[in-house]
Amino acid sequence: MNMILARALSPSCVKVPLEATDKNGIITELVDSLHENGFLPDRDKTLGEIFDREHIRSTGVGRGIAIPHGRSASVHDLVLAVGVPRAPVEFDSVDGNPVSIVVLLVSPARQTGAHIQAMATISRMMLDLEFREALERASSAQAVYELFAAGENPGVGHGQRQMAVA
Repeated sequence: MNMILARALSPSCVKVPLEATDKNGIITELVDSLHENGFLPDRDKTLGEIFDREHIRSTGVGRGIAIPHGRSASVHDLVLAVGVPRAPVEFDSVDGNPVSIVVLLVSPARQTGAHIQAMATISRMMLDLEFREALERASSAQAVYELFAAGENPGVGHGQRQMAVA
C-alpha cells in the first residue's frame, strides 16, 4: 500500500481523551489540533468544508466509528487527526449508534485518489474488532499513533486478522 497513514498522522494531532462531548465540538477540536500543530493553514475555511460535507451525510459510518473528512485547497498534503471521546458520542451514525473513535481526514482538493485511498485504508483497518477495541482502550496519543502505524502494516498482526474479518 503506497498510502501510509502514519505519515499523515502526528502524535500531536491525537486526542485521548477528547475534551468535546458532542459531534460539532469533536470535529472542531480535531480541526483545531491540525491547525495548532501547523498542518492546516486556514482553520476556518477547512472547518467550514468539513461541516459542509457533514451536512450532506453524516460521517458516522457505524460500528462506533466516525470519519469526518473533506478536501481543501488550503492543505498541500493529506493530514489526519484522531480522537477518542471519554464516553461514546451521538454522531447521527448510519447505524444509529454513538461513536467512540473519530478519524478526521483532510486532503488537498486536487488529490482525489489519495483521499479515496486513505478513506479505504481507514475503513479497512476499522473492520478489525481487535484494532477498534485497542483504540478505545488506548491511554495516550502515542499509543493510538503506534496502533495506526502497526494496523497499516500487513506484516504486523492486525493485517493478518484483517484478512479473516474481511
